[in-house]
Amino acid sequence: MTSHPALVITVSDRSFAGEREDRGGPIAVGLLRDAGWHCPDAEIIPDGESSVADALRRAAARGIRFIVTTGGTGVGPRDKTPEGTRRVITREIPGIAEELRRSGLTDTPLSVLSRGLAGIIDPYGTLVVNLPGSTRAVASGVPVVLGVAAHIIDQVEGGDHS
Repeated sequence: MTSHPALVITVSDRSFAGEREDRGGPIAVGLLRDAGWHCPDAEIIPDGESSVADALRRAAARGIRFIVTTGGTGVGPRDKTPEGTRRVITREIPGIAEELRRSGLTDTPLSVLSRGLAGIIDPYGTLVVNLPGSTRAVASGVPVVLGVAAHIIDQVEGGDHS
């Protein structure tokens, strides 16, 4: 169990405008809470590179150690979550994103279209992982990340490599 603060950020123009219920965010929040992370309800922001970068910077600056984004990882014209994330992370962890795409193949062949990233925001030591917005991708992806998240944060804080 961890006591670190986590945050889920749902990236969706339609959910931000109140036109569609955020279904993926609450799933991610529940999984994080069940794993012992302190996690408020999901924040909902509009699609776009700047909105994502700004939300990540704000969360890291206020002490959030683990951020899961949902949505905006595809190839649509407004899907800019990876671009916003790339502007903020200082060290990429490509193996996480690769594993999310690989393990997602059991749900859908479209998982290879996710352009999601994972990495660290220094100097805060915040882990950021981009997930697709589908409820299936969130439900299957969060457990993959939970398997390594606490270890990553321990390592960022200077912990031993055991």
